[in-house]
Amino acid sequence: MLIMFKVKNYTSFKNESILDMRATAYIQHPSHVIHVDEKLSLVKTSALFGANASGKSNFIAAMFFFEQYIFSQFINKKETDDFDAAENQMRVKLEPFMLSDEDNDASEFDIIFLHNGKQFQYGFECTSKEVLNEWFYIDDKKVFERKKTVVTFGRSYQKQLSAYQKIPAERLYIAVLEYFLDDETRKLVLNDFLSFFINEYDVFSEILFESTVKKLAGSIKITKKLLDDETYRGRVERYLQSIDVGISRLDVQTEVLTNRSTGEKTEEQMVRTVHAVYNKSGDAVGEKYFDLKQESTGTLRFLAYIQNIIEMIDKGGVFIVDEMSARLHPLLTKLIVDLFQSSTNQKAQLIFTTHDISLMNNAQFRRDEIVFVDKNPQGESTLYALSDLKVREDASFTKDYLQGKYGAIPIFNYDDLVNGGLDG
Repeated sequence: MLIMFKVKNYTSFKNESILDMRATAYIQHPSHVIHVDEKLSLVKTSALFGANASGKSNFIAAMFFFEQYIFSQFINKKETDDFDAAENQMRVKLEPFMLSDEDNDASEFDIIFLHNGKQFQYGFECTSKEVLNEWFYIDDKKVFERKKTVVTFGRSYQKQLSAYQKIPAERLYIAVLEYFLDDETRKLVLNDFLSFFINEYDVFSEILFESTVKKLAGSIKITKKLLDDETYRGRVERYLQSIDVGISRLDVQTEVLTNRSTGEKTEEQMVRTVHAVYNKSGDAVGEKYFDLKQESTGTLRFLAYIQNIIEMIDKGGVFIVDEMSARLHPLLTKLIVDLFQSSTNQKAQLIFTTHDISLMNNAQFRRDEIVFVDKNPQGESTLYALSDLKVREDASFTKDYLQGKYGAIPIFNYDDLVNGGLDG
């Protein structure tokens, strides 16, 4: 579970911005809180609101970059046994804040999370060419700290890690450890840390790469579990049936595909939706099979989400989505939020950006679950929660937001735009 995530000097976030998932002492909506222990409680949902180009997507992009940068640093042991000569890392583009005359190309990222009964903190400061600082703590105990290419260790980890002090300036030290550590030490230091990102840190990235509406059908990830597990597929079907889009079930078919260039034939499992066929009296008399591309984009978006959501709520983790309400009816967005906020969910969190202000009310969210992203005239984004403001629990969140009391709304001259005042 995520406790907090920090970013500094990345895209529009010039100064430090922190998404804090720790619950306040509010008594409203107790089912929206996961009580970790007597000292720590976490909110299950965090909804990021703000104007277009305020920086909402940039914050999600920072969370995505953070994970991608870590794993891009790892060396593929099958390809090389020479660590210093390894050049096979994926290039991940770093984008520091650009609208300043100050010369600062160093970006900073930091995360604190819980996994398998441990609390982890990990972060780094880097430029496109080198890592300047890096730190790693487990249960508030120092594992290592790194400044440039010099690394120091916590007392509990000195013996296991001190042999690995050679660090290329451009590479994370955690990648050095991932490459060199023996199985026993790796289990002590890294396994749970990496397991969190592999299994529980899910930045839903399809919206980031979508280029056309209909291309979405080809980009939707169909999980292996949906193909192979009939019980799980039945759960997905029930959600699709409940949202009343005409889908009665899903069907998995094996098709033989032929490569046009080589003529080689391969088998591939395909998912199709099944719709009832009706006679003039309105009675179901048969079935029709649809390719996914024949479904609406909203249905496809929900299908993509629900696979992740079922898995996330079952096993725990953090589901992070940019523009979650895009192409979804507001009631479907609300359904997804309700699933995470339900008392039956005690393991999963949802972080999402949205323009759907119908959700912004005290019946849906606590004040510490609503987060605003605002941008000043200098192009600098800031992030703050409704709980940071002195707002009453019974306030009309949506009305006050639209009146500009919380900031993070578009600023423009409505009369000029509508009545042609800009034509002269």
